[in-house]
Amino acid sequence: MTFSTFSFDRRIMAGIKSCGYAAPTPIQSQAIPLILQGHDVMGLAQTGTGKTAAFALPILQHILSTQAAQGAARALILAPTRELALQINANFHSLGRKTGVRSCSVIGGVGMGPQIKALRSSQVIVACPGRLLGLMGQGVVNLKNIDTLVLDEADRMLDMGFMPDIKRIIGKLPVKRQNMLFSATMPNDILAFAKRILVDPKTVRINATSPVKSVKHVFYKTHANAKGEVLEQLLSQDEYQNMLIFTRTKHKAKSLSRKLTNNGYNATFLQGNMSQNQRERALNGFRQGRFTIMVATDIAARGIDCDRITHVVNYDMPDTVEAYTHRIGRTGRAGRSGSAISLVTRDDASQVRAIERVMQITIEPQAADVAESRSDARPAKRQSRPAKHQSRPAKREARTNPAAEKSGKPNRNRRNRSGRSRQAAA
Repeated sequence: MTFSTFSFDRRIMAGIKSCGYAAPTPIQSQAIPLILQGHDVMGLAQTGTGKTAAFALPILQHILSTQAAQGAARALILAPTRELALQINANFHSLGRKTGVRSCSVIGGVGMGPQIKALRSSQVIVACPGRLLGLMGQGVVNLKNIDTLVLDEADRMLDMGFMPDIKRIIGKLPVKRQNMLFSATMPNDILAFAKRILVDPKTVRINATSPVKSVKHVFYKTHANAKGEVLEQLLSQDEYQNMLIFTRTKHKAKSLSRKLTNNGYNATFLQGNMSQNQRERALNGFRQGRFTIMVATDIAARGIDCDRITHVVNYDMPDTVEAYTHRIGRTGRAGRSGSAISLVTRDDASQVRAIERVMQITIEPQAADVAESRSDARPAKRQSRPAKHQSRPAKREARTNPAAEKSGKPNRNRRNRSGRSRQAAA
């Protein structure tokens, strides 16, 4: 099957070609015909399977082939995170660059003024529920011509408590519309919600909980206070292009990133307390290769579209199998290979069994030799560090002030330098 099978407008086909899409993915092959026929659709697929294009392309076709008021918003896509909303909007821009169809993102963390201006001329709105409700309360959003609604990553929106907001938004939409719901998992609450908003939906399921075959799963047994040393071993032994490390808390993401930076790695972090500009700087640096390591909370499990990620590390195990699925979905994308590495403690035993059961895989946890890493492995690591990390010994020498050592006075230069390093990491 090729994209020409769907008889898209030539302007859409030009966008597909410019994006380098060769053939439809399974989710696209199954969902696009149903959406073009006007059916409500419930799609279950892991991240990285091409589901954004599965709904974006039919929406563009629908807008081009039907009449509406000039500049009226026709499609509303709701997403749980700013990063995912920006990614979806970027996909609409890329695929629709020849169509004249305008799209905009409506997200928190940035000024409302530019968004209000963009809303006046956009046919596609990609929004986070909270900011959209805020603008609706000001009376600056016109949703009376919306005829297509998409809920993307619906399970994540449920986890983040957005369902009341989504219900309020849906209550302001025209009753007659096409609805689509996409999710990597389908918990009972989402299934019940889907039954309320979808009308005679067609279900498309693409191995929602099956393992991505291009991803290698490795579990290392360790103790909570030894995880840092195990991570150092992994960084010295594994060849990685970009590595995404997940922690459970915002504080740990920030502190681990700064520790790695101080140890000579090109690391950054992503967590919920950052402003939108800070998030974008971190993400763009990670995508462009200025940072090779990103430490993040689960906010990054949805919305990061970076082909450079070769390794995902669960520094802290996720609370659910669904979260594990979303995390590892950041690597092994578009047919590329990847590695999913988890540092597991005795407390994670039941979660490991749940992952094996649901994903139908068997993983034998390996013992992490922390004792060896404390003596022999770590000095060897520093000597064999790739060129980009060879400045570490020099950094350590710079932190020592010989004059201060002789006089017995505290080394103030060391404190100042480490302060600047922390600012650079942020």
